[in-house]
Amino acid sequence: MLNQTKVSVLMAVYNTDFSYIKRAIDSVLIQDFQDFELVIIDDGSTATNRESLMQYVEKHENKISYIRHSNRGQSASINRGVLNSVGEFITILDGDDEYKSHHLSSCLREIKKDDLICSTTETIVDTNDDYFVPDKNDLTKLIHLDETILFGTLFGRKKVFSSIKFKNGFAADADFYERAETQFRVKKVDLRTYIYHRNIPNSICATIKKENLFNS
Repeated sequence: MLNQTKVSVLMAVYNTDFSYIKRAIDSVLIQDFQDFELVIIDDGSTATNRESLMQYVEKHENKISYIRHSNRGQSASINRGVLNSVGEFITILDGDDEYKSHHLSSCLREIKKDDLICSTTETIVDTNDDYFVPDKNDLTKLIHLDETILFGTLFGRKKVFSSIKFKNGFAADADFYERAETQFRVKKVDLRTYIYHRNIPNSICATIKKENLFNS
């Protein structure tokens, strides 16, 4: 039987620049709460990206597990990560974002009797426009990031992630949270311990924003 850890951090990566992935990994490794595992799900990255990542994983294999499959998308990758995790709690980190050093401990303090929380972020932007993203209910309209649910800020008990699967498509994180609301105790908190890098031009969110504003 696998030994259970307190928190499983799931990170899906797909051809993400290794400098970003290393930054994300390092932000987990330096947490002031150390009872965690980091499960990296490689969603079919190219050989060059994989080689750099594997070399770094091998240096920290006491804390990091690595899974690889053909390209299936972030939602399918996180769902597989859930199946391969052993933590009492599960959370997510995008490969181009990072945690502040007290992120995990802060989430554990906040969740208390709840089953799932999400939080606000410290957002890195190039312009104020980057604070606004497409509204999932009307992609031609923009809403502030503080009004959204973000993958990386989800933190909850494993039973939540085992009961509800992430669906493919835009706003899969918000969809997951809304379905969880009907079954579990959920809340949004103001932490800002997750550092969200919005200044990456080719992100999915940035691409959708450009396409819909251009066509509106």
